[in-house]
Amino acid sequence: MTALGLEKKEKTYRGDVLLIIAVVLLAVIGTVFIYSASNYSALVTYNDAFYFVKKQIIGIMIGVVAMGLTMYFPYAKLKKFNLPVAIISVVTLVLVFIPGIGVENYGAKRWIGVGSFTLQPSEIAKFSLILFSATYVSNHPDRPKTFMGILPILAFGLLICILIILEPNMSITVCVAMLMLTMCFASGVKIKHLACLIIPAFAIGVILILIEPYRLSRLGAFLNPWSNPKGEGYQLLQSLYALGSGGFFGVGLFNSRQKYAFLPFAESDFILSVIGEEIGFVGLFFFFALLGFIIFRGIKIASRAKDVFGYMLAIGITMIFGIQTVVNALVVTGSIPPTGLPLPLVSSGNTSIIIFMAEMGVLFNISKRGSLTF
Repeated sequence: MTALGLEKKEKTYRGDVLLIIAVVLLAVIGTVFIYSASNYSALVTYNDAFYFVKKQIIGIMIGVVAMGLTMYFPYAKLKKFNLPVAIISVVTLVLVFIPGIGVENYGAKRWIGVGSFTLQPSEIAKFSLILFSATYVSNHPDRPKTFMGILPILAFGLLICILIILEPNMSITVCVAMLMLTMCFASGVKIKHLACLIIPAFAIGVILILIEPYRLSRLGAFLNPWSNPKGEGYQLLQSLYALGSGGFFGVGLFNSRQKYAFLPFAESDFILSVIGEEIGFVGLFFFFALLGFIIFRGIKIASRAKDVFGYMLAIGITMIFGIQTVVNALVVTGSIPPTGLPLPLVSSGNTSIIIFMAEMGVLFNISKRGSLTF
């Protein structure tokens, strides 16, 4: 084989190792801050300062195994699992409403559980929408050019949205809706057709806020958190206190004050507030640079995928990671109304980290068989 042939093979099959390094690094950083954010509350509640850390490490270990499998399992064969994954996602979303199986927490049924084992079906549903869209578009690349051609993607996406909003879970519903629109855009849908989707979606979002009193309260807290500082505005104010206390260089690792029962969900949805408090603006700059690097590598992998299926998979995985990252950041900074949404690969939550790490393995797999160069 010629030197040129060896060079070509190396570029084509080496894969995006930098992506995997960044993913593992982010998960490790997340675990450190989960300990910092949760050690006090975990000690008080469970008599174990490492309670949430232990759970996260288990999730990461399973996630690494899942990522290792998807890194080397030919991604083209995922098409065969399209229908089973879609069925599993819908069935598990329905199971949350069945007494004895669905687990209720803070007035919402978002998990299914058997004993100490719990699973959040919405995390599976997000990937099932990506896989369904990628399979459909790769099998029928010309159909998305017409409005009727994208109806299957819309139908499946709306079904998932309806089941998730019934839990209720507004934040994940919004993410799934945005993912659905992104997949339609990536498939080549015409702008006028996309506009016909975005306008009704926005109107539905407004209606969903208006019909639920607690969502209206959250909107009011967003507009003026001081109107109810001990009620709906409490969490946002504590988040802003944390970020403001961090200043440019932070109060130091493990030195957060807001984690002492002031900031609810400090280890999960609002972990970014604790991170900002401890490492400050400068630290957050590098932290977001790492998050942005993963998104950048995902977009690059998508742009150089060898086929439509790989392209759509890469776009979907990268965009759901990016969407959740941006929404979470906007929430903790008070830029949009408060809503519960984990920061990918960082927040506490086993189902989320396992699914995301498995998806990152798929991204690596696509880069390994594409034309990604370094």
